[in-house]
Amino acid sequence: MGFHVLAMAAGSRAHQPCAACRMLRRKCDNNCLLAPYFPGDDVEKFAGVHRVFGASNVAKMIQTVEEAKREDAVKAIVYEATARLRDPVYGSVGAIFHLQKMVEELKVQLDSIRAQVSDSQKQKDQLLDILMNIHHLDLVSPINDPLLDRDSFTLDAETMAYDPLQFPVECDWIL
Repeated sequence: MGFHVLAMAAGSRAHQPCAACRMLRRKCDNNCLLAPYFPGDDVEKFAGVHRVFGASNVAKMIQTVEEAKREDAVKAIVYEATARLRDPVYGSVGAIFHLQKMVEELKVQLDSIRAQVSDSQKQKDQLLDILMNIHHLDLVSPINDPLLDRDSFTLDAETMAYDPLQFPVECDWIL
């Protein structure tokens, strides 16, 4: 007798009413079309969908979709309902438009940054070429031109260093 009571109690708890049936105050049976997609503990999700589309329309939409794709259809319905509650005029189209606009702005920024990087690379290459040419010229000597002292510069492909002790800067425009 105790086993029978436990089996009945477990059987009555096995199917709790879904959010749709709870909200609409109807009896939820094992054949409820909305139960797999709107669990009883997520009433807010169904409330938004019901407010935008209505329960009978949601049921009709779900029935028109093949069973394997119903989960995705319900996710799309919930997304659109949420978007419509936020923006009643444009819904999800407004969100899509906003995201497309952001993507275009980011593409313009990316193109600008790429151009700046390219320009910087060209300037670096030009400066390295000039400095390498000066470094390899034997025509200039510290005796002839004290401003181009070969020993004041250290050159390699990655770094350029200037020794201010060997080559002090003299200018009259510094205050």
